[in-house]
Amino acid sequence: MDTPAAFAGFPPSALAFYAGLEADNSREHWQEHRSTYENDVREPMLALLDALEDEFGEGRLFRPNRDIRFSADKSPYKTHQGALVGVGTSLGYYVQLSADGLRAGGGFRITGPGPTARFRAAVGAPSTGLELERLLTALRGKGFEILGEAVKTAPRGYAADHPRIETLRHKELMVVRDFGTPPWLHTRRALTRVRDTWRDARPLVEWLGAHVGTSEAPPATLSR
Repeated sequence: MDTPAAFAGFPPSALAFYAGLEADNSREHWQEHRSTYENDVREPMLALLDALEDEFGEGRLFRPNRDIRFSADKSPYKTHQGALVGVGTSLGYYVQLSADGLRAGGGFRITGPGPTARFRAAVGAPSTGLELERLLTALRGKGFEILGEAVKTAPRGYAADHPRIETLRHKELMVVRDFGTPPWLHTRRALTRVRDTWRDARPLVEWLGAHVGTSEAPPATLSR
């Protein structure tokens, strides 16, 4: 594969592409605007990943097609472009572009009971659990939002009054910054903002790598 051009930002046409796809998520619309996706979304995202590779590792783009086999929503295309620099196939650093703008962060996604069980065991243990809470407090102070699927009650085996019950409810854990659509999104400064975000998230990703480990699932939704 040819080396991507140097990253110079995401052009306004990339945001317009996803706004149009939200309005008409059809194969006909996609084919008509495919060149915009290739030139203004995919290529800049590959260039961004290339610029970050030396520090964080090789990145992969998520496929633009949705997996509709088990979904009531049969719209064929995702309305965002995501990419992962992974410690495994679902643990690592994430960046996403959509009509709403730029989002970046890190963490792990649920792929089965094993990673969630290991995560909760580490959260429940005093030393590792307190370390994680300190990391999350620091990230909240830096403007990160804590995300991830969670149960509404105490998970089995943990008391409802556990001091870290809010974190224990999580099946997965991510931290993200939503940047929106500032003028710098269309410039090389976007690279700096993603890099700084990933550096801030690195202690959490390293904690998760040490205590949760890598995914049990194959990277079926990733491409390069």
